Amino acid sequence: MPHTMIFTGDVNLMNVDDPAVPFARVAETLKRADVAFANLECCLYQPPAGHSVANEGFYAAPSAGRALTLAGIHAVGIANNVNYGRDAIRSSVAELDKLDIAHAGAGLDRERARAPAIIERNGLKFGFVQRTSVYWPTDHEATEHTPGVAALRGHTAYQLPLHKTRPEIPPANRPGVPPVIVTWADADYLAQYRKELAALKEQADVVVASHHWGLHEEVLDYMREIAHAAVDAGADIVIGHGPHFSLPVEIYQGKPIFYGLGSFSFHTGHGGRKHGDWVGMMAQVTLAGRNIERAAFRFVRHNDRNETVLRALRDEQDMVAKIGRRSAPFNTRIEIEGDEAVLRPGP
Repeated sequence: MPHTMIFTGDVNLMNVDDPAVPFARVAETLKRADVAFANLECCLYQPPAGHSVANEGFYAAPSAGRALTLAGIHAVGIANNVNYGRDAIRSSVAELDKLDIAHAGAGLDRERARAPAIIERNGLKFGFVQRTSVYWPTDHEATEHTPGVAALRGHTAYQLPLHKTRPEIPPANRPGVPPVIVTWADADYLAQYRKELAALKEQADVVVASHHWGLHEEVLDYMREIAHAAVDAGADIVIGHGPHFSLPVEIYQGKPIFYGLGSFSFHTGHGGRKHGDWVGMMAQVTLAGRNIERAAFRFVRHNDRNETVLRALRDEQDMVAKIGRRSAPFNTRIEIEGDEAVLRPGP
């Protein structure tokens, strides 16, 4: 009997007064999956003294969390750049526990933040881990004794293009030539992460590695490094989120990597600004036993009521072409089957 998994991008429940609204148009689809996983980019917390939208931290009313259960979401990742503040993380974890929604990526200390979420559905055990490479340098990463997020540190260097590796950049013999930006994963963090994924593979039939990362629409070097390392360590599926753009996809060692699913339910962003007419991805993976049989995605947008709406691929042809074009360098192509874009290996 095949199993299906659905993965969504960023879910932010700020300013949600009626939890029945955000997923009213997609709940039926989500509930058909054996497992539905989302990136929860907000804390379920109301500061007693209020909270300025100019400060870091996306705080949604705890009552808005019921939207997740109404949608049929079984597990969420909570390692994000905006899941910030000790009291906020404590509150959010407690609310998710009340809702019986599994969570990974933040906790009351480092051990619990890094711990996987394992759920059993229809005879299979599914294990989830989440890490963020986008986080604040102070008071954000979980420590041995303090709440925070599970981090996977990345590094940046700026390199002169001395060897003419990019034809569009002039030679480095003139003032003003821009640098090449180089990124890589921290070796110690990545080694620890590999060990944790390998250990999870011993406990779960299917392992999902979820990552908050990225900058704009680029798939940076450190993202591919982490994604490939995750698969090599035992991950069956890698999903990314954070930049609020739909990013390229890749089949690596037979495993699907979705580098960025974009937004899934995102009304209010930084500074209290309403997000515009974004397009996100909803990924679906079909399993035959423990083996991945098919990986695909559909597009979503949102309407004026802040409802997430599934889109017909015929109405998003430019986005399909863009993702197909940008996935080709990763030796991955896109085939259209009805309203789904299916990942295939090869040129």
